[in-house]
Amino acid sequence: MRFPVWLKGILVCLLIVGVVFRFVNLNHKVYWHDEVYTTMRAAGYTRLEIDQELFQNRQLLANELQTFQQIKPGSTAGDTIRSLAVEDPQHPPLYFVMTRFWMQAFGNVLTSGFGSPLTVQRSLPALLSLLALPAMYGLAWELFAAHEIALLATTLIALSPFDVLFAQTARQYSLLTGMVIASSFLLLRALRLSKGQKPSLYRSTAKSFPDWLNWGFYALAVAIGLYTHPFFGLTVIGHVVYLMLIDTQVVQSSPARSQRALWSFWMSLAAAVVLYSPWLFILVTNRQRALATTDWTQAFPGIDVLLKLWILSFTSLFLDLDFGYNNPWTIVSRIPILVLIGVSFYTLYRRTGPATWLFVLTSVFVPFLLLVLPDFLMGGKRSAVSRYFISCFPGVQLAVAYFLASTLSLKTVYSGRSPRLTTTSTPYTLHPKPYTLLKTWFWRGALTLLLIASLASLTASALAESWWNKDLSYFNDKIARLINATPAPIVISDIGDDYTNTGDLISLSYRLKDDVSLFLVKSPRFVRTAEFKSVIQEGTAIAFRPSGRLKQALEQTFGDLPRMLVEERLWKLPLP
Repeated sequence: MRFPVWLKGILVCLLIVGVVFRFVNLNHKVYWHDEVYTTMRAAGYTRLEIDQELFQNRQLLANELQTFQQIKPGSTAGDTIRSLAVEDPQHPPLYFVMTRFWMQAFGNVLTSGFGSPLTVQRSLPALLSLLALPAMYGLAWELFAAHEIALLATTLIALSPFDVLFAQTARQYSLLTGMVIASSFLLLRALRLSKGQKPSLYRSTAKSFPDWLNWGFYALAVAIGLYTHPFFGLTVIGHVVYLMLIDTQVVQSSPARSQRALWSFWMSLAAAVVLYSPWLFILVTNRQRALATTDWTQAFPGIDVLLKLWILSFTSLFLDLDFGYNNPWTIVSRIPILVLIGVSFYTLYRRTGPATWLFVLTSVFVPFLLLVLPDFLMGGKRSAVSRYFISCFPGVQLAVAYFLASTLSLKTVYSGRSPRLTTTSTPYTLHPKPYTLLKTWFWRGALTLLLIASLASLTASALAESWWNKDLSYFNDKIARLINATPAPIVISDIGDDYTNTGDLISLSYRLKDDVSLFLVKSPRFVRTAEFKSVIQEGTAIAFRPSGRLKQALEQTFGDLPRMLVEERLWKLPLP
């Protein structure tokens, strides 16, 4: 299997382009609700103390909310950990502590250099996302022992619209992606070396680490993954299933080495769990808080919605143009990608050995089923959240890379009397078979279209003010533009029915003019007071996502509220 030099050169250039896209317009998109909470936790605040400070029936300027996005005076990394342990235990502390140190070390420099604090928060996950590139190359080499497949797989993840999107999101998902791939690479490497095979990335003369150290690296990677996100556990379960299946498939020829490798694997997992046990204890003892924080995943949206979101999630690895959720082209444009993924898995199964195809399939379908089955059996929408499938995605990219690389490789046959040039032989030439030539150029065209689709998606996303992953805060840019264009706006809000207004108000503050006033209500009854009425007479009062109780109190006091934006839940208050 080999690629022409020009194709390798193009793939390397595109890989570099993918790296560049991770740092383009870092401060451009809406800084959404969850990103606000990342900074809040890293800064050492709890939401309770912020709520108690903000919602006090008082008026303040929009930029004052960003005080809680800066390191809390007198706080330490212990405050960051305590904030998570008390209010958000389902999120382990590693990334948040890293963010805190990043803010302390580079916050002032990056803010003054780029003119936005958002660059500080998003530059860290962008840098961490680069870990996935060499890890993917190493993993592909361990699986296929072919530089061409490894190069193509690395290029695909570099240009992946999904991976770039979350590389620019101030959450732990880019680190999670890197650890999913790195742990898989370290597992396969440790297994191979335990069987006495030569190192595949080096020549036979290269020295390798002892077995205990190879498995120690894997244990450390698992511990880091668990401290990054609890859904890294899906990858670990996939590894366990793979080891159980491969043990019965291909290792009978060397049972002693296989048993030793399996024992080493379990010992590594035990060591990782021991390292993770302090946070595991916090998660178990505070599980009610964790369940309360994630209760939004319990509502079952219907099989049709889940199917559509699964399609959008898996195809966003290669194509992510936003035609609108209900636009038919959103699904139609993804059908070729689905076909490519399906053909890739089939080809992988037919052409590779069990040790290879079993690993890729378990890395995809075990996490997928662990998310999907609870939704069907107990109700819920965990599998509707694209970022929860991060454990599945590298396997999809590996399968597609294998299929495309195997169809792109040049296959030639000799013509002439002999491949050995002597004084009596006639020269020979290389002529590809017509069918091989046609198939090779067809799939080169398919790869070209796939790469163009990824580049177009990356360009559209880089220029957009908001994107589908902004979730609750998707419309905040539109809302901010409307408020900024309103004469003397006064934004009225409270904590909201679902307690999400704290994050979204801070998110909104990054896009509001500094002189925009906010009046944050603690008790809905306060809107009936003369003090409140005198405040809103000074400008144009706009209700932003009020709770049901606050909206009812406003209507009882001021009459029907003209709706300014429907889906965005924005109302204008008539003058009292």
